Amino acid sequence: MREVAVTDCLTRVPPHSAYIRDIPQPHTKDIPLVMNTLADTAALIAVLGAAIIYGTDVFCALVLRPAASGASDASVADLLGRVHAYGDRRLPVPGVLAIVATALATATDDSTPARIGGAVALAALLLWLAVYLRISAPINKRLRAAAADRTVPADTRQLQQRWDSVIWTRALLQTMALAGLLTIVLI
Repeated sequence: MREVAVTDCLTRVPPHSAYIRDIPQPHTKDIPLVMNTLADTAALIAVLGAAIIYGTDVFCALVLRPAASGASDASVADLLGRVHAYGDRRLPVPGVLAIVATALATATDDSTPARIGGAVALAALLLWLAVYLRISAPINKRLRAAAADRTVPADTRQLQQRWDSVIWTRALLQTMALAGLLTIVLI
């Protein structure tokens, strides 16, 4: 058996560049890399914004709603009025960010399944916004005013029941939005 010197092996191996030439290279003009990067970045921002609202709504549905149902009207008016004061000031930022980023991700993604997922997410977010503006926001405003004035509206229980009646719908719409957004991110 003949011993092979290391230099013999090195001289028999073609240069690295020969292997690179044999590997098919993607045509960058066929891959809208910038558009996909923009779509993915927007989708991730949308996921983060929607996740904040989702988490808030699910918490309210699972914890706040049943807790408020057993509390006195004065407690509900005071505490929830203050909760809504903070939420109504702080949560529009991630909510609007989620809607705008979802629209951008949907418009710029080059994949049909991702665009469908984005359209579902955008529709769910817009429906959520409609429910919030039509039902939840006016109730929040009344409870905020009551907490600020340290008063208890006579219809506090009915206001809270009306607010409670849409919280699961809001949570479901946010779930649908996140599922659609994940389609963009994962495809």
